[in-house]
Amino acid sequence: MTEIAKVSQLSNQIIDEVERAVVGKRDLLEAIMASILAGGHVLLEDYPGLGKTLIARSFASALGLDFKRIQFTPDLLPGDITGGYIFNRSKNQFELRQGPVFTNILLADEINRASPKTQSALLEAMQEGQVTMEGESLKLPDPFLVLATQNPIEYEGTFPLPEAQLDRFMVKLTVGYPSLEEEKEILKRRRERRQDELTLKQVTKPKQLVEMRAALETVHVDSDLEGYISALVHATRTDRRVAVGASPRGSLAFLKMARARAVLSGRDFILPDDVKHFAVPVLSHRLLLQPEYWMSKQINGDVIRDVLRSTPVPVTR
Repeated sequence: MTEIAKVSQLSNQIIDEVERAVVGKRDLLEAIMASILAGGHVLLEDYPGLGKTLIARSFASALGLDFKRIQFTPDLLPGDITGGYIFNRSKNQFELRQGPVFTNILLADEINRASPKTQSALLEAMQEGQVTMEGESLKLPDPFLVLATQNPIEYEGTFPLPEAQLDRFMVKLTVGYPSLEEEKEILKRRRERRQDELTLKQVTKPKQLVEMRAALETVHVDSDLEGYISALVHATRTDRRVAVGASPRGSLAFLKMARARAVLSGRDFILPDDVKHFAVPVLSHRLLLQPEYWMSKQINGDVIRDVLRSTPVPVTR
């Protein structure tokens, strides 16, 4: 079995295991698994009670990763995330007390409820995989992933994430309500197991995930497809409805997510469909609209769909 085939098999085993806890969200779980393989952070924006915390905890269990959760509130301080040095009287010296950011998967719940100063405490961790305290840079565990949530309807007492921080999330996803049949299945499973908690089986270890990520670098990318990605991102910068288009970081996210989708499909090369599949999750949070469109939440998606329609798709062998 090839390395790509092994990674594909393990990845689908992880998704299957998470599906034991999360009903009817296969496409969403595949997108999150692709982002995990690509080494990116995930922003989940949706209503309360749809299982965002359950999804994060389930992936941590199936991947065998350490998991911590922070409930963001207006009075949360940067030190509550990173930790700090505390004086130990018995030893007569300062000791580092690590904050919850020192983990593998960090769930930043309702991230937009914290002040900009506290939100920025995650910037270095998300980009560099380290935290700087008292002039000393401390490495975070590898792998490290931030899975952040925010509520799209309650804006009172919130602080919208700045563009610089939004850009550091590889994808922005929504969970969505379950269908009627899926909701019946949720109730049925809860009744049958006779308890709230569901114990999931560990599929991989942290070291295995690092090796799985390395396998993505072997996926072939045709130069025409690199040009296609560049053309899509460039088109977002010239659309009249957009004030600021996607950055080169968006192009790199496109490349990584396309490779991850190819691996999930068991292929060692990417197709145009791999690029198009993640266009909205990769680009929607990276576009800053002109002021006259600020009140419309649909314009971002419209821009991306128009860009996909107007950009020629390369023919690959």
